[in-house]
Amino acid sequence: MIAVARKPIPKMEDVSAFEADVIEGLRATPKRIPAKYFYDAAGSQLFERITELPEYYPTRCELGILRDHAAEIADLIPEDAALVEFGSGSTRKVRILLRAARGLGCYVPVDISGEMLQREAAELRRDFPGLNVLPLVADFCFPFELPPEAKIAPARIGFFPGSTIGNFEPHQAAEFLRHAGRMLGPLAGLIVGVDQIKPVTVLNAAYNDAAGVTAQFNLNLLTRINRELGGTFKFDRFEHYAFYNRERQRIEMHLASLKHQTVKVAGETFDFHAGETIHTENSYKYSVASLSALARSVGWQPAGAWSDDRNYFSIQAFTLDSR
Repeated sequence: MIAVARKPIPKMEDVSAFEADVIEGLRATPKRIPAKYFYDAAGSQLFERITELPEYYPTRCELGILRDHAAEIADLIPEDAALVEFGSGSTRKVRILLRAARGLGCYVPVDISGEMLQREAAELRRDFPGLNVLPLVADFCFPFELPPEAKIAPARIGFFPGSTIGNFEPHQAAEFLRHAGRMLGPLAGLIVGVDQIKPVTVLNAAYNDAAGVTAQFNLNLLTRINRELGGTFKFDRFEHYAFYNRERQRIEMHLASLKHQTVKVAGETFDFHAGETIHTENSYKYSVASLSALARSVGWQPAGAWSDDRNYFSIQAFTLDSR
């Protein structure tokens, strides 16, 4: 059901993007909230716990690929280049590249979660004293201004690990790749981590862990709405619901209402019927060929691909088509 009260959404300059997106999403049919809003301080910490769970293979696979092929991947990063990481979060992965790369000009971690970004940047400066670390709080889904040091570098290389590209709808992924190319500019490169298509049992287990950490991560979104937007969500009236959609080759995460109920957010009232969900995340799975085709469609050319032994995960590199 849609909202009972249908007052206009305030102008963006009057409210946060978070409030505007949540209100718009809860008014929609079906209801939805963008996955990027998972990552407040608590959400970022919960996600780090998820990456260590036995069922959650992507982080282990990606770290293994980076360790095994760091020299080959780093060969794609020219000396004095700027390395720009989209959605940096934890620095576990980029540290492998930083150790393998030759004389980086600067490293620009970009993330929407400012608290974690600054903490990780401080630790990098301590551990890599010769590296110019320039953290940037921004929503990488939209164009943003790079620091001057990155703009004047001889080349800019994007790093987009974690299969975050799978959280976009395919047309949105293409648009992200297009705007990354425009932002990184001539001689750009892009290194992307992507989750591959695999048995459904493996996928479903990864998003429904026995310890319930993914459920906490999903439900934390309601905690954030209550805290920041005056929401009245009751956590025992919603449950985590995740499954693999075979037709669309994606994992879907939802928050399902356990009963008919009414919830207020930012002064607006929303009805939920029993079983109705808020769609909180998609995670599309790609083959090497399908991601390459998507990248080619917006001007990127494949420059390398590496996978783990089971082909659960891949890291793919692209260079910008200069034509």
